[in-house]
Amino acid sequence: MAPSELKELKVQLQELLEKGFIRLSVSPWGAPVLFVKNKDGSLRLCINYRQLNRVTLRGATVFSKIDVRSGYHQLKIKDSDVPKTAFRTRFVEGFSLIAALLTRLTWKSVKFE
Repeated sequence: MAPSELKELKVQLQELLEKGFIRLSVSPWGAPVLFVKNKDGSLRLCINYRQLNRVTLRGATVFSKIDVRSGYHQLKIKDSDVPKTAFRTRFVEGFSLIAALLTRLTWKSVKFE
């Protein structure tokens, strides 16, 4: 994602969190996010559920992408299926602490202990 898209992603995610439309998740599922440009030039946040569709039962309704800002919140999802609708972004609270340690391991002079 381009830096301008990352900035917009952070803004849209914060707005969705504040409205209660999304929440932090520890789901083992996680679909990637992408932006689709609207006619007015604004960016619409979408979730790519193609991987989930590959394990969906035949004959079931398939959603290749869901519009997070509006369409996503209009769909009724069974409670047992909510974890499958999780999506992932690079904004994870505390991730920098984990990443710093992992990055340090890539340095040549650092011994793994």
